[in-house]
Amino acid sequence: MTHIAHYRTLWLSDIHLGYKDCKAEYLLDFLNHCTVDTLYLVGDIVDMWAMSRQFLWPKAHNKLFHRLLSLSREGTKVIYLPGNHDEPIQKYDGMVFGDIEIHRQYVHTTADGRKLLLMHGDQFDQEVCFGPLHAWIGDKAYDLLLFTNRWYNKLRTALGYPYWSLAGYIKSRIKGANKAIARYRDIGCRAAGNMGMDGIVCGHIHHPEILQQNSVLYCNTGDWIENCSALTEDQQGNLQLIYWTLQRGKVHQLNKQTKSNKAA
Repeated sequence: MTHIAHYRTLWLSDIHLGYKDCKAEYLLDFLNHCTVDTLYLVGDIVDMWAMSRQFLWPKAHNKLFHRLLSLSREGTKVIYLPGNHDEPIQKYDGMVFGDIEIHRQYVHTTADGRKLLLMHGDQFDQEVCFGPLHAWIGDKAYDLLLFTNRWYNKLRTALGYPYWSLAGYIKSRIKGANKAIARYRDIGCRAAGNMGMDGIVCGHIHHPEILQQNSVLYCNTGDWIENCSALTEDQQGNLQLIYWTLQRGKVHQLNKQTKSNKAA
């Protein structure tokens, strides 16, 4: 029997529909295993940058797009906070389309009463950026990293192993990347603190994390390019990061072991 989890709140960001490295199938699988009271789409849901260079819209991307839209008709409150890759939607800040609210930033109150500032995080780019040359080198290096990650996981799949983020593993060991992540975290926490918030929830940098920094809680939802991660809140207000491919990978390995034991 399939286990269905229920979340008071679910945060998803950096899905990048229309981009070749979007893990739409994994997110569809995750959404089929949960129900949600409130869903926050924290930016870069549709990658309009990528599609302006080369139009790509596979069946899985289309199916996921319609699944996200259908949630608002099934009783889930859906709030969309556009980022930099879906920037054209920012001009609709404060408007409602169908049952979906559009906001550039928003305040969420957890079940235990904490106030969290929600935003994609591209608002901090000018403060974090190391300059045009560093940004250009970073983009090229990231493209190479995702290319490596793509082919590495094709090999893993062929060998019968579940998805594993080689890109995330390598990035976590690069000193310059860690420095930029720390600066981004500091700036986000300072912004939330200055507004009198208990914490901040953002995306943008594809680095999932929950961390208490001084008196401010920092939560980054991660992404569905490298990490296949989501931030969740239960009915008591507890926040947790879900890494769906790791969770499904454990089930995969358990099923293999069970079949092996039966065969023996």
